[in-house]
Amino acid sequence: MIVEYLRYTVPETASADFEKAAAGHEIERGPGRYLVRRKGGAPFAGIEGFTPDGDPERYETTTPTLYDWAGGHEALVQLLTIFYGHVLEDPLLEPVFRHMDPHHAEHVAGWLGEVFGGPAGYSAGHGGHAHMIGRHLGRGITEQQRRRWVGLLLDAADEAGLPDDPEFRAAFAGYLEWGSRLAVVFSAPGAEPNLHEPVPLWDWARPPWQPPAA
Repeated sequence: MIVEYLRYTVPETASADFEKAAAGHEIERGPGRYLVRRKGGAPFAGIEGFTPDGDPERYETTTPTLYDWAGGHEALVQLLTIFYGHVLEDPLLEPVFRHMDPHHAEHVAGWLGEVFGGPAGYSAGHGGHAHMIGRHLGRGITEQQRRRWVGLLLDAADEAGLPDDPEFRAAFAGYLEWGSRLAVVFSAPGAEPNLHEPVPLWDWARPPWQPPAA
């Protein structure tokens, strides 16, 4: 897999516009500078109006994305379909999700796939990070509900047959903890999160273990 990086020097007065345009990409920030990362030859969509400092820096890696390791879009749809089936049977979470869209599992699978390094379909078709945050504003999610959500999703991963190697499950559980805790923060009364943040890109805490070459 090819990973490319582009560097941009952006004036402070244009930083908000740049971050909005770069939504859906993995970006790293420095004083007046940004590093934008893409995988697999996907276009640097949305930031064509900004001039990079030079040609892309290209690297090749054999480490699969979490998206590929999990089994791709179909595996994530199966995971979320199982999960939301349990959610609707849970007295603590059912009131929160009672009126969800019939295609909610597919939409969330698109989000999770993009976060795990897959296609940026959620940003392209569902509004990216701003839309996901908007779905949580004002909901007042409790810590008890957050813990139940994480627990049911971990159970669903077992039922769906997602990889159970320690490295993947550590990365998977780490994202659930991080994302769900942010959801609690974003859903609190009076919360004003930054809607221009890009979709986060989650990666391995440790690369997947491979048996040594014979």
